[in-house]
Amino acid sequence: MLVTLEKAVSLINEGRTLHIAADDSLLAQLPTGKWIGGTTPYFIGGDGGVFTKDKLFVNEIDFASDVKVAVYGKYNIFQIVEDCFDNGLTMLILPYGSKVAEKYAKEAPDVEELLLHPTVGWVSGHDLASAEAAKVYDGTTGESYTDKAVAMYLKLPEGKTAMINIVNIFEDDKDDPVITFPENALDVDKCMVNGRELNFADYIKTNSVDTQMPLVADYNGVYINISIKSVENGRVGLYAPVFKGIEYRFAKRVSNYVEEFNSRIAVAGAEKPVFSCNCILNYLYGNLEGKKTPPYTGPVTFGEVAYQLLNQTLTYCEIV
Repeated sequence: MLVTLEKAVSLINEGRTLHIAADDSLLAQLPTGKWIGGTTPYFIGGDGGVFTKDKLFVNEIDFASDVKVAVYGKYNIFQIVEDCFDNGLTMLILPYGSKVAEKYAKEAPDVEELLLHPTVGWVSGHDLASAEAAKVYDGTTGESYTDKAVAMYLKLPEGKTAMINIVNIFEDDKDDPVITFPENALDVDKCMVNGRELNFADYIKTNSVDTQMPLVADYNGVYINISIKSVENGRVGLYAPVFKGIEYRFAKRVSNYVEEFNSRIAVAGAEKPVFSCNCILNYLYGNLEGKKTPPYTGPVTFGEVAYQLLNQTLTYCEIV
Protein backbone atom coordinates (compact mmCIF):
# COMPACT_ATOMS: atom_id res chain seq x y z
CA MET A 1 0.00 0.00 0.00
CA LEU A 2 1.12 3.56 -0.67
CA VAL A 3 1.43 5.54 2.56
CA THR A 4 2.68 8.87 3.82
CA LEU A 5 6.05 9.27 5.50
CA GLU A 6 4.31 9.74 8.83
CA LYS A 7 2.43 6.46 8.43
CA ALA A 8 5.58 4.57 7.48
CA VAL A 9 7.41 5.95 10.51
CA SER A 10 4.50 4.92 12.72
CA LEU A 11 4.51 1.35 11.38
CA ILE A 12 8.27 1.04 11.95
CA ASN A 13 8.02 2.41 15.47
CA GLU A 14 5.26 -0.10 16.22
CA GLY A 15 7.78 -2.86 15.49
CA ARG A 16 6.15 -4.09 12.28
CA THR A 17 8.19 -6.14 9.81
CA LEU A 18 8.20 -4.19 6.55
CA HIS A 19 9.45 -4.18 2.97
CA ILE A 20 9.53 -0.59 1.70
CA ALA A 21 10.05 1.05 -1.69
CA ALA A 22 10.28 4.80 -2.12
CA ASP A 23 12.32 7.71 -3.38
CA ASP A 24 15.62 8.05 -1.54
CA SER A 25 14.54 11.37 -0.02
CA LEU A 26 11.88 9.48 1.97
CA LEU A 27 13.82 6.32 2.79
CA ALA A 28 16.62 8.44 4.28
CA GLN A 29 14.16 9.86 6.83
CA LEU A 30 12.95 6.53 8.21
CA PRO A 31 13.94 5.37 11.72
CA THR A 32 15.70 2.08 12.28
CA GLY A 33 13.55 -1.00 12.71
CA LYS A 34 12.61 -4.30 11.13
CA TRP A 35 12.59 -3.25 7.51
CA ILE A 36 14.51 -3.31 4.26
CA GLY A 37 14.04 -0.96 1.35
CA GLY A 38 15.01 0.08 -2.13
CA THR A 39 14.76 3.23 -4.21
CA THR A 40 12.19 3.91 -6.92
CA PRO A 41 9.63 6.68 -7.48
CA TYR A 42 7.45 4.44 -9.71
CA PHE A 43 4.71 2.20 -8.33
CA ILE A 44 1.60 0.24 -9.14
CA GLY A 45 -0.80 1.27 -6.37
CA GLY A 46 -4.41 0.43 -5.69
CA ASP A 47 -5.45 3.23 -8.04
CA GLY A 48 -3.00 2.21 -10.75
CA GLY A 49 0.46 3.16 -11.89
CA VAL A 50 1.88 6.31 -10.36
CA PHE A 51 5.09 8.35 -10.19
CA THR A 52 5.50 9.90 -6.74
CA LYS A 53 8.26 11.12 -4.45
CA ASP A 54 5.78 11.94 -1.69
CA LYS A 55 4.68 8.43 -0.70
CA LEU A 56 6.24 5.09 0.15
CA PHE A 57 5.06 1.64 -0.88
CA VAL A 58 4.93 -0.62 2.17
CA ASN A 59 4.45 -4.39 2.38
CA GLU A 60 3.65 -5.38 5.95
CA ILE A 61 4.98 -8.88 6.59
CA ASP A 62 2.75 -10.56 9.13
CA PHE A 63 3.21 -14.18 8.11
CA ALA A 64 6.77 -14.81 9.32
CA SER A 65 7.55 -16.56 12.61
CA ASP A 66 11.12 -15.19 12.60
CA VAL A 67 13.01 -12.51 10.68
CA LYS A 68 16.65 -11.63 10.06
CA VAL A 69 18.40 -9.15 7.74
CA ALA A 70 21.83 -9.29 6.11
CA VAL A 71 23.89 -7.27 3.63
CA TYR A 72 26.09 -8.76 0.89
CA GLY A 73 28.64 -7.60 -1.65
CA LYS A 74 29.59 -9.09 -5.00
CA TYR A 75 32.03 -11.56 -3.44
CA ASN A 76 29.59 -13.19 -1.04
CA ILE A 77 26.14 -12.60 -2.55
CA PHE A 78 25.46 -16.32 -2.95
CA GLN A 79 25.89 -16.85 0.76
CA ILE A 80 22.15 -16.17 0.78
CA VAL A 81 21.61 -19.89 0.15
CA GLU A 82 23.44 -20.68 3.39
CA ASP A 83 21.98 -17.95 5.61
CA CYS A 84 18.31 -18.48 4.79
CA PHE A 85 15.80 -20.41 6.92
CA ASP A 86 15.19 -24.04 5.95
CA ASN A 87 11.49 -23.33 5.48
CA GLY A 88 11.48 -19.70 4.53
CA LEU A 89 11.37 -16.94 1.98
CA THR A 90 14.26 -14.68 1.03
CA MET A 91 13.39 -11.14 -0.08
CA LEU A 92 16.34 -9.66 -1.96
CA ILE A 93 16.95 -6.10 -3.21
CA LEU A 94 19.90 -5.28 -5.50
CA PRO A 95 20.87 -1.75 -6.61
CA TYR A 96 20.72 -1.13 -10.35
CA GLY A 97 24.09 -0.70 -12.04
CA SER A 98 26.04 -2.27 -9.19
CA LYS A 99 28.66 -5.01 -9.41
CA VAL A 100 26.66 -7.16 -7.01
CA ALA A 101 23.61 -6.96 -9.29
CA GLU A 102 25.78 -7.87 -12.29
CA LYS A 103 27.28 -10.81 -10.41
CA TYR A 104 23.86 -12.07 -9.38
CA ALA A 105 22.48 -11.66 -12.90
CA LYS A 106 25.28 -13.61 -14.55
CA GLU A 107 25.75 -16.42 -12.04
CA ALA A 108 22.44 -17.09 -10.28
CA PRO A 109 21.22 -19.62 -12.90
CA ASP A 110 24.27 -21.77 -12.16
CA VAL A 111 23.74 -21.81 -8.37
CA GLU A 112 21.75 -25.01 -8.01
CA GLU A 113 21.13 -24.51 -4.28
CA LEU A 114 19.22 -21.32 -5.10
CA LEU A 115 16.36 -23.33 -6.58
CA LEU A 116 15.89 -25.05 -3.23
CA HIS A 117 15.22 -21.79 -1.39
CA PRO A 118 12.38 -19.47 -2.50
CA THR A 119 14.00 -16.14 -3.40
CA VAL A 120 12.03 -13.14 -4.63
CA GLY A 121 12.84 -9.46 -4.96
CA TRP A 122 13.82 -6.64 -7.23
CA VAL A 123 16.44 -4.26 -8.55
CA SER A 124 16.12 -0.78 -7.09
CA GLY A 125 16.21 2.19 -9.44
CA HIS A 126 15.74 5.94 -9.68
CA ASP A 127 13.85 8.71 -11.41
CA LEU A 128 14.60 8.25 -15.11
CA ALA A 129 14.89 12.02 -15.47
CA SER A 130 17.81 12.11 -13.03
CA ALA A 131 21.26 10.58 -12.74
CA GLU A 132 20.76 9.49 -9.11
CA ALA A 133 22.34 6.26 -7.95
CA ALA A 134 20.02 3.41 -7.04
CA LYS A 135 20.21 2.41 -3.37
CA VAL A 136 19.16 -0.31 -0.98
CA TYR A 137 18.55 0.14 2.74
CA ASP A 138 19.16 -2.07 5.73
CA GLY A 139 16.51 -0.67 8.03
CA THR A 140 17.90 -2.46 11.06
CA THR A 141 20.95 -0.16 10.96
CA GLY A 142 19.66 2.71 8.82
CA GLU A 143 22.58 2.24 6.42
CA SER A 144 22.12 2.66 2.66
CA TYR A 145 24.25 1.15 -0.10
CA THR A 146 24.80 1.66 -3.81
CA ASP A 147 27.12 -1.35 -4.14
CA LYS A 148 25.62 -4.00 -1.86
CA ALA A 149 22.47 -6.12 -1.75
CA VAL A 150 20.15 -6.44 1.22
CA ALA A 151 18.27 -9.62 2.09
CA MET A 152 15.43 -10.18 4.52
CA TYR A 153 15.00 -13.79 5.61
CA LEU A 154 11.49 -14.78 6.63
CA LYS A 155 10.85 -18.02 8.49
CA LEU A 156 7.50 -19.52 7.55
CA PRO A 157 5.15 -21.25 9.99
CA GLU A 158 5.03 -25.03 9.86
CA GLY A 159 2.83 -26.22 7.03
CA LYS A 160 3.28 -23.04 4.97
CA THR A 161 5.42 -22.55 1.87
CA ALA A 162 6.32 -19.69 -0.47
CA MET A 163 5.20 -19.97 -4.09
CA ILE A 164 6.93 -17.64 -6.56
CA ASN A 165 5.57 -16.98 -10.03
CA ILE A 166 5.72 -14.48 -12.88
CA VAL A 167 3.36 -12.94 -15.40
CA ASN A 168 5.12 -12.63 -18.75
CA ILE A 169 3.18 -11.35 -21.73
CA PHE A 170 5.86 -12.37 -24.23
CA GLU A 171 6.43 -15.51 -26.28
CA ASP A 172 9.10 -16.16 -28.85
CA ASP A 173 8.27 -15.68 -32.49
CA LYS A 174 8.77 -19.09 -34.08
CA ASP A 175 9.14 -17.41 -37.48
CA ASP A 176 12.19 -15.50 -36.26
CA PRO A 177 15.69 -16.98 -36.60
CA VAL A 178 17.44 -18.61 -33.65
CA ILE A 179 20.04 -16.37 -32.02
CA THR A 180 22.83 -17.66 -29.76
CA PHE A 181 25.74 -15.98 -28.02
CA PRO A 182 29.33 -17.11 -27.39
CA GLU A 183 29.39 -16.22 -23.67
CA ASN A 184 27.31 -15.06 -20.70
CA ALA A 185 27.16 -11.28 -21.07
CA LEU A 186 25.25 -8.07 -20.35
CA ASP A 187 26.95 -6.27 -23.23
CA VAL A 188 27.45 -8.09 -26.53
CA ASP A 189 28.79 -7.59 -30.03
CA LYS A 190 28.93 -11.02 -31.66
CA CYS A 191 26.08 -13.46 -32.06
CA MET A 192 25.15 -16.45 -34.18
CA VAL A 193 21.97 -16.12 -36.26
CA ASN A 194 20.87 -19.52 -37.55
CA GLY A 195 24.50 -20.58 -37.17
CA ARG A 196 26.00 -17.59 -38.98
CA GLU A 197 28.23 -15.19 -37.02
CA LEU A 198 27.02 -11.59 -37.16
CA ASN A 199 27.37 -8.35 -35.25
CA PHE A 200 24.26 -8.22 -33.06
CA ALA A 201 23.86 -4.44 -33.28
CA ASP A 202 24.08 -4.58 -37.08
CA TYR A 203 21.52 -7.40 -37.15
CA ILE A 204 19.05 -5.35 -35.10
CA LYS A 205 19.49 -2.25 -37.28
CA THR A 206 19.47 -4.09 -40.63
CA ASN A 207 16.27 -5.94 -39.75
CA SER A 208 14.56 -2.94 -38.10
CA VAL A 209 13.97 -4.99 -34.95
CA ASP A 210 11.55 -3.38 -32.50
CA THR A 211 13.70 -3.25 -29.36
CA GLN A 212 10.63 -2.86 -27.14
CA MET A 213 10.22 -6.56 -27.80
CA PRO A 214 12.73 -8.58 -25.75
CA LEU A 215 14.71 -11.62 -26.67
CA VAL A 216 12.88 -14.65 -25.31
CA ALA A 217 14.16 -18.11 -24.38
CA ASP A 218 12.52 -21.22 -22.98
CA TYR A 219 14.19 -22.00 -19.63
CA ASN A 220 12.84 -25.41 -18.64
CA GLY A 221 9.31 -24.62 -19.78
CA VAL A 222 9.23 -20.97 -18.60
CA TYR A 223 9.69 -18.06 -21.00
CA ILE A 224 12.40 -15.67 -19.79
CA ASN A 225 12.94 -12.21 -21.30
CA ILE A 226 16.20 -10.46 -22.11
CA SER A 227 15.37 -6.79 -22.73
CA ILE A 228 17.38 -4.46 -24.93
CA LYS A 229 18.91 -1.50 -23.11
CA SER A 230 20.89 0.19 -25.90
CA VAL A 231 22.19 -0.31 -29.44
CA GLU A 232 25.21 1.87 -30.15
CA ASN A 233 28.81 1.78 -31.33
CA GLY A 234 28.44 -1.77 -32.63
CA ARG A 235 27.37 -3.18 -29.26
CA VAL A 236 24.08 -4.09 -27.62
CA GLY A 237 23.53 -3.40 -23.92
CA LEU A 238 21.10 -5.70 -22.12
CA TYR A 239 19.08 -5.39 -18.88
CA ALA A 240 19.70 -9.06 -18.07
CA PRO A 241 22.44 -11.31 -19.39
CA VAL A 242 22.24 -13.70 -22.29
CA PHE A 243 23.73 -17.13 -21.62
CA LYS A 244 26.01 -19.27 -23.73
CA GLY A 245 24.25 -22.28 -25.23
CA ILE A 246 20.72 -20.87 -24.86
CA GLU A 247 18.63 -20.38 -28.00
CA TYR A 248 16.87 -16.99 -28.21
CA ARG A 249 14.34 -15.45 -30.55
CA PHE A 250 12.79 -12.01 -30.49
CA ALA A 251 9.31 -11.92 -28.98
CA LYS A 252 6.11 -11.73 -30.93
CA ARG A 253 4.74 -8.21 -31.24
CA VAL A 254 2.23 -7.35 -28.49
CA SER A 255 -0.42 -5.04 -29.91
CA ASN A 256 -2.06 -4.04 -26.61
CA TYR A 257 0.08 -4.26 -23.49
CA VAL A 258 -2.73 -3.63 -21.00
CA GLU A 259 -5.18 -6.09 -22.55
CA GLU A 260 -2.49 -8.74 -22.71
CA PHE A 261 -1.51 -8.12 -19.07
CA ASN A 262 -5.13 -8.36 -17.92
CA SER A 263 -5.53 -11.62 -19.82
CA ARG A 264 -2.38 -13.15 -18.33
CA ILE A 265 -3.25 -11.90 -14.83
CA ALA A 266 -6.64 -13.59 -15.03
CA VAL A 267 -4.95 -16.86 -15.99
CA ALA A 268 -2.40 -16.56 -13.17
CA GLY A 269 -5.22 -16.51 -10.65
CA ALA A 270 -3.31 -15.17 -7.64
CA GLU A 271 -5.56 -14.13 -4.76
CA LYS A 272 -3.44 -12.55 -2.04
CA PRO A 273 0.16 -12.02 -3.16
CA VAL A 274 2.35 -10.96 -0.24
CA PHE A 275 4.79 -9.32 -2.65
CA SER A 276 4.75 -8.23 -6.27
CA CYS A 277 6.73 -5.92 -8.52
CA ASN A 278 6.55 -4.92 -12.16
CA CYS A 279 9.29 -3.91 -14.57
CA ILE A 280 9.91 -0.28 -15.52
CA LEU A 281 9.82 -1.35 -19.19
CA ASN A 282 6.30 -2.69 -18.79
CA TYR A 283 5.36 0.56 -17.04
CA LEU A 284 6.74 2.65 -19.91
CA TYR A 285 5.90 0.56 -22.97
CA GLY A 286 2.50 -0.44 -21.61
CA ASN A 287 1.60 3.10 -20.51
CA LEU A 288 0.66 1.75 -17.08
CA GLU A 289 0.44 5.14 -15.38
CA GLY A 290 -3.09 5.30 -13.97
CA LYS A 291 -3.81 1.70 -14.99
CA LYS A 292 -4.52 -1.06 -12.46
CA THR A 293 -3.21 -4.64 -12.44
CA PRO A 294 -5.21 -6.16 -9.56
CA PRO A 295 -4.37 -7.89 -7.28
CA TYR A 296 -0.76 -6.95 -8.00
CA THR A 297 0.57 -3.76 -6.42
CA GLY A 298 4.14 -2.84 -5.59
CA PRO A 299 7.29 -1.11 -6.79
CA VAL A 300 8.07 -0.59 -10.45
CA THR A 301 11.57 -1.92 -10.76
CA PHE A 302 14.76 -1.98 -12.82
CA GLY A 303 14.77 -5.79 -12.73
CA GLU A 304 12.87 -8.55 -10.97
CA VAL A 305 14.12 -11.50 -8.94
CA ALA A 306 12.36 -14.84 -9.07
CA TYR A 307 15.33 -17.01 -8.09
CA GLN A 308 17.32 -15.50 -10.99
CA LEU A 309 17.26 -11.97 -12.38
CA LEU A 310 14.43 -11.26 -14.82
CA ASN A 311 13.11 -8.27 -16.71
CA GLN A 312 9.97 -7.11 -18.48
CA THR A 313 7.94 -9.33 -16.14
CA LEU A 314 5.57 -9.01 -13.23
CA THR A 315 6.90 -11.09 -10.35
CA TYR A 316 4.89 -12.14 -7.30
CA CYS A 317 4.89 -14.40 -4.27
CA GLU A 318 2.10 -16.12 -2.37
CA ILE A 319 2.20 -17.97 0.96
CA VAL A 320 0.18 -21.17 0.76
